[in-house]
Amino acid sequence: MSKDRRIATLTPCAGRCSTVFGDHVCLGCRRFNHEVIQWNTYTLEQQHIVWKRLDSQLDQILVPMLPHANLQHVEGFIVSKRTRLLPDASIGRKLYHALKICEKHRQFAEESGLGIQQAQVKPLWDEFERRVLALAKASYEFAWMRADGIHHSLLQMADD
Repeated sequence: MSKDRRIATLTPCAGRCSTVFGDHVCLGCRRFNHEVIQWNTYTLEQQHIVWKRLDSQLDQILVPMLPHANLQHVEGFIVSKRTRLLPDASIGRKLYHALKICEKHRQFAEESGLGIQQAQVKPLWDEFERRVLALAKASYEFAWMRADGIHHSLLQMADD
């Protein structure tokens, strides 16, 4: 019997994928549709690049939305709830997981370290979802506009 007991690779999946319904950006994890489909074929480096983009979006949205968060307390809270994170998870990623736990169990709001009350969880979550999805969609559109521009430049260079 092999002693190789691998821990399953962490994935950004939030368990509510919308790419199966034709969305270009998943409503759950905010990965691009091709990233969701190809995730298990990506190298660790490719996965890390996706994680970094997603974490950057969380930092951009959640850090300003939760100015009273106590990061040390948040880290303890998410560990106590057995949430697995990559070792280099961003502040926004940690805030996201704490807020996600509170969204499912609002009674944890005061103990989460986020600096919010139970009544604030739902409106804060809804606003976060709105903002981060808008940012993810803009990122997708920018990536494809850029790729299209590169494609046209290459075609033009080939014609010259």
